[in-house]
Amino acid sequence: MPAWLPSVNRRVVNPIQRLWAPWLPPWALVLHTGRRSGVAHRTPVLAFPSGSTLAVILFYGSRTQWIRNLEAAGGGAVIRAGRRREITGLGVVRGPHASLPAVARLAVRRMPVLVLELDQRA
Repeated sequence: MPAWLPSVNRRVVNPIQRLWAPWLPPWALVLHTGRRSGVAHRTPVLAFPSGSTLAVILFYGSRTQWIRNLEAAGGGAVIRAGRRREITGLGVVRGPHASLPAVARLAVRRMPVLVLELDQRA
């Protein structure tokens, strides 16, 4: 991806996607707190459910700031289809994940997938 793309996404695309991400699957909104700043952040992602887990395609790799924030805090929350659930665990998987639709599995052959374990009480 071009070096300028993450900056454009962060400043232009993400604020627009935050409007529909909590309500329109397969989008979801990940809520996390900055490791150093303590500021609350909301990151729109493509997420696919499977039981009590949510598979998130990591277009920018597995060491992005929002993932590092989730790891440091030991979790966060996610809003998908209007429902907020707490993240109780997370892990990065390389290659296709079983909960991804067939088209997405083809797309992520070279991309990592973040698997979020969700609290079932909500």
